[in-house]
Amino acid sequence: MTRKQRRAAFIAAGLGILGVAVALVLFAMRDNIVFFYSPTEIVEKGIEPGTRFRLGGLVENGSVEHTGPATIAFEVTDLQTKRRVTYTGVLPDLFREGQGVVAEGVMGPDGVFVADSVLAKHDEKYMPPEVANALKASGRWEEGEIKDEKAEGTTR
Repeated sequence: MTRKQRRAAFIAAGLGILGVAVALVLFAMRDNIVFFYSPTEIVEKGIEPGTRFRLGGLVENGSVEHTGPATIAFEVTDLQTKRRVTYTGVLPDLFREGQGVVAEGVMGPDGVFVADSVLAKHDEKYMPPEVANALKASGRWEEGEIKDEKAEGTTR
């Protein structure tokens, strides 16, 4: 084998090993790449209690209850399935019924999602693209309901 052939074989072997490493990392992270799961996806995937993930959707109208001094319970929906959420702490100022929300936390043994952080949309015209796509996929999206500022080209 000539020097040029050895160098080419070494480079090919290195690229092969790098490719296998990247494939293994992507395979291991396949479920963690998702920004959030909708309530319907939680049921479909059968997420176990104690699993940490993000839950996204709309806050169900009429579902917000103050169950303690700093504890709030509400339901998140993708207009097909609902999931009960409890949160202890101060909610974002823009949190309200009928608006998009992403909550991060764990699924409790009773099926209630226990959030340790809640993110709300930033104004009345914006909905996270993932929430909008989940609503479109569920067939509940009506064009013109909520507009994405990025699509409109507005800046702040």
